[in-house]
Amino acid sequence: MRTLVIGDIHGGLRALHQIMERAKVTTTDTLIFLGDYVDGWSQSPQVIDFIIDLKSKQNCICMRGNHDDLLLEWLDESKDNLLWYKHGGEATVTAYESVSKETKKKHIDFLRSLQNFHLDDQERLFVHAGFTNMNGVDFEYFPGLFYWDRTLWETALSFDTRITPDHPFYPKRFTLYNEIYIGHTPVTRIGETTPVQKANIWNVDTGAAFKGPLTIMDVDTKEFWQSEPLNQLYFDEKGRN
Repeated sequence: MRTLVIGDIHGGLRALHQIMERAKVTTTDTLIFLGDYVDGWSQSPQVIDFIIDLKSKQNCICMRGNHDDLLLEWLDESKDNLLWYKHGGEATVTAYESVSKETKKKHIDFLRSLQNFHLDDQERLFVHAGFTNMNGVDFEYFPGLFYWDRTLWETALSFDTRITPDHPFYPKRFTLYNEIYIGHTPVTRIGETTPVQKANIWNVDTGAAFKGPLTIMDVDTKEFWQSEPLNQLYFDEKGRN
């Protein structure tokens, strides 16, 4: 039995099918989704349908991403958000035009059920974006930071590896968990297309919303499998490019 973590999907169902096949996922595997199932490519509703179905067959732990929260606001409260439209929301709104009321209700229930974070029995934290409280996730004052924060990853990127954990300058957030798995900020921003480790933080968002692949990784062995770049799988679409 494996524990597999999956980066930001952003409506790319074809890529999700590819990584499931390439990693030879079985029902004995635990799947941890880091969030951002929607916004970008044209199959956001189908991605949610796929994961709902998957949850009925095997252990799936699903984080809440910022894009998922924006979709919930629109579906459940009819909140229009022009900024969201410009960052992938428009493709999602268009895709939902052909979705039934009954299916929308199921999607609302799914989006409400998403977790802000998951901490396993080996002190490995899974969270979409990050956290800011120096005492850890249980003390976070603003839950929205779990799916909007970028300071954890920015701190990791600028981290001086010569500083040891007992040094007063060592980031306290890094000492709280054995490993931290995040998405949210694509590693394509630093010119990478595979998972990046900085200190004890693993970023598994390999840019599927743009021109990067989707990634699934075994958290124990660190072996990973990727889809084709999403702009090749959806060659007639723009995604979030």
